[in-house]
Amino acid sequence: MLPGAMTGTDVSDVVLSDGSTAVIRPLEPSDAEDVHRFHARLSPDTVRLRYFGAHPRLSEGEVERLVHNDAEHLGIVAERDSTMIGVAQYDRPPGSEEAEVAFVVDDTHQGLGIGTLMLEHLASHGRRNGVKRFVADTLFDNRRMLGVFYDAGFIARSTIEDGLVHLVMDIAPTSEALAALYERDRRAVVRSIGRLLRPGSVAVLGASRRPGTIGHELVRNLVNGGFQGPVYPVNPNADHVASLPCWPGIGAIPGPVDLAVVAVPAADVLGVVEECGRKGVRGLVVVSSGFAEIGARGADTEQQIARTAHAHGMRLVGPNCFGLLNTDPAVALNATFARDTPTRGRLGFASQSGGLGIAILAEARRRTIGLSSFVSMGNKADVSGNDLLVWWDQDDATGVVLLYLESFGNPRKFGRLARHVGRSKPIVTVKSGRSMAGRKAASSHTAALAGSDEAVAALCRQAGVVRVDTIEELFDVAEVLDGQPLAAGRRVGVLTNAGGPGVLAADACVANGLEVPELSAEVQSRLRSIAPVAGATANPVDMGAGASPPAYRASMEVLLDCGEVDAVVVICTPPLVTDVDAVAAAIAAAVDEAYEEGRRRPVVASLLGTEHGRAALHASRRPVPSFTYPETAVRALTHAVGYAEWRHRPEGVVPPLDRVDPNEARRRLPDSAETGGWVTGAAAMAVLDAYGIPTLRTVEVHDGTGAARAAADLGGRVAVKVLGDRIVHKSDQGGVRLGLTPEQAATVFGEMEASFGADMSGAVVQPMAATEEGVEVLVGAVQDPLFGPHVVFGLGGTTVEILNDHTSGLAPLTDLDAEAMVDGLRGARLLGEFRGRAAVDRAALTDVLHRVGRLVEDLPEIAELDCNPVLTTPQGAVVVDARLRVGPGAVRAIDDSRDLR
Repeated sequence: MLPGAMTGTDVSDVVLSDGSTAVIRPLEPSDAEDVHRFHARLSPDTVRLRYFGAHPRLSEGEVERLVHNDAEHLGIVAERDSTMIGVAQYDRPPGSEEAEVAFVVDDTHQGLGIGTLMLEHLASHGRRNGVKRFVADTLFDNRRMLGVFYDAGFIARSTIEDGLVHLVMDIAPTSEALAALYERDRRAVVRSIGRLLRPGSVAVLGASRRPGTIGHELVRNLVNGGFQGPVYPVNPNADHVASLPCWPGIGAIPGPVDLAVVAVPAADVLGVVEECGRKGVRGLVVVSSGFAEIGARGADTEQQIARTAHAHGMRLVGPNCFGLLNTDPAVALNATFARDTPTRGRLGFASQSGGLGIAILAEARRRTIGLSSFVSMGNKADVSGNDLLVWWDQDDATGVVLLYLESFGNPRKFGRLARHVGRSKPIVTVKSGRSMAGRKAASSHTAALAGSDEAVAALCRQAGVVRVDTIEELFDVAEVLDGQPLAAGRRVGVLTNAGGPGVLAADACVANGLEVPELSAEVQSRLRSIAPVAGATANPVDMGAGASPPAYRASMEVLLDCGEVDAVVVICTPPLVTDVDAVAAAIAAAVDEAYEEGRRRPVVASLLGTEHGRAALHASRRPVPSFTYPETAVRALTHAVGYAEWRHRPEGVVPPLDRVDPNEARRRLPDSAETGGWVTGAAAMAVLDAYGIPTLRTVEVHDGTGAARAAADLGGRVAVKVLGDRIVHKSDQGGVRLGLTPEQAATVFGEMEASFGADMSGAVVQPMAATEEGVEVLVGAVQDPLFGPHVVFGLGGTTVEILNDHTSGLAPLTDLDAEAMVDGLRGARLLGEFRGRAAVDRAALTDVLHRVGRLVEDLPEIAELDCNPVLTTPQGAVVVDARLRVGPGAVRAIDDSRDLR
């Protein structure tokens, strides 16, 4: 295989603009006859538009060139049902940065975005192989092709001569080009998920007459749920299931089938999916288990099932799931085998765990929490949380998105989507796997701090996703975000009829970073006039055990009106003389009135020791969530406040950086690093310098004489530091010596040689940094195989891992991300004015964060980067020591093509 040629592994499953799927792959010599047949099917007008005139058949030379890929030519094909539906190619002169591009789509499949998808894939491959521009000639009346080129978002220039349009397109993935690609992807995904959640007809393959079996309960739930379309049980050994006629196979069903729910043994699933494809089914839900969850063999079969579905135009939920549902009365789809069916509501829920999903539906029903739709994703062979985020973003029936995730398939895409969706709809997730048990021994300070769960936390924090620990907490937070307005700040008023619970609530607020401000004398006076025997009015407000429903309502109105709190926690400990339902109704009335008058502050309630009152609180126009304990209410409120803060702040921008030269940085990587290993000393500093990162002057030496000479040239006292791939924490091993004269530098070099032996490859000599007015910090990065570049910041030096005071973020970092990383340290005060010392230069510090993030994003071959310490002073920030490790398996920096695989 020649360098740059596309291989059989470059096969992509793609979503077309109507929501169906197809396969794009490189052409191969064995495709020659199919290319001839494809061309013969094209209409005369399509041939004219592609070849500028009659061209009834392709020559053998044309086909031969088309199907043989090399470094200068790429031919690809789009297929559906193993039939060619589109062909595209680019050709470039040897060594050129410009390639000519052309494509043609089968007449019956035009208008589905196939040409655009093929152009995207050609551009992505071309960029990776040095192509910077595409050129194309097309007839002036070929509106479809011109539309493809102009709509791609590439910077295009065109000229017209003799009825031909000549286009030149810069194919760099600019923000405009990526935005256009993401918008095309969004529209296609919405239509594809609509095929699953809004079908007109459903078939159940594996339907059973025996109650209690999965095949029976699927049919029963569809019927009892009132599905607004025909339901077709399929079982060759039954005449009827749940009083419905049963069909021997899906091919025997007389009408169209939009959705097929597959509940047959694992060994039969692949064949059934093939039958569904031949029938023209539009979407699949595979509840059958026995695939990737049981090991490698099952995973291979699962992959075959997904590819077969895509080859026939179908998207797939599962396998190993328990179905999906849509509570919209116009659809009324319950294609699950769960016993509990939730009511209609505004929560969209996706669960990766099937068993947990069943429990989730039961809990939702117990709490009378309504769902708009629910999808059990199972093994996520195809449809994932990313697809559902896109769906719920445009779904007016969904107000809050809930996710239970065990893994991320494409976390960078998740982050991009979540940032967008979260600006209008909260996303709350339980992401399992916080444990440290699976973390491997780390080879650098940065890697020790940047675990996979750390990346998940950074992703959620930057994207505004509310991450919680339990399903119970997930529902708690969802109730607050769904029913209540967003808080404008962290000030909380606590209203209670018993002192103890009020104190618990106040303590919980403070422990969670909320504020419980003392109320003004005027507000306290108003509260005292409502409850003369109140135990306290400063905040918490204790109205006393005899507080009546009118007193609750009046006190709530004062707190919601006073402007001194941003949220209210209201507590009722019911004595015998109090009607809890009446108190709850009074609270709800106060909330409704305040909301109608524009005094919109979130309210959470805790009705201790009783189940009464919950219905009355939920009857409010803005349903008030009720919790058994005040601490639980405060915890849920805290998450909602954190989301509100993220929502209210600007989105942030990724700042432009000057003095950034990726080609020079890559050139400065030593040749020895190509096979993996650490780059240290002056070589590492040179790579940083190519990205404008300030570094302390560093001279690499290999003997005592060189150490003395370097020390003399630098002037003043110097530091000598050992070099060696196997020497990680060199200061712990006597590998850093400070404040040396030239003579001492030579002596120390000899001592290090004796101590480290063959592990020592040399040493570096540096001037002494002025540490007395600065703070040592660590700035580093690791390439996460899923999440991409992960930037870490913390208090630095030799104690970085002991202090464990660090923050992290995923590149690219916005200006606000970098500021939040600095402010997020427990020891952030050390970076400000402290005990007579001036504050460090924060702008210089955040600039280093941005440049390190950009470096590892542009050069994904840098697996780890450790800048420790970075000395920050009022005058700037400078890297004193650095090391980086080059490793295989580069992470794609940009999501520049659409692919379901």
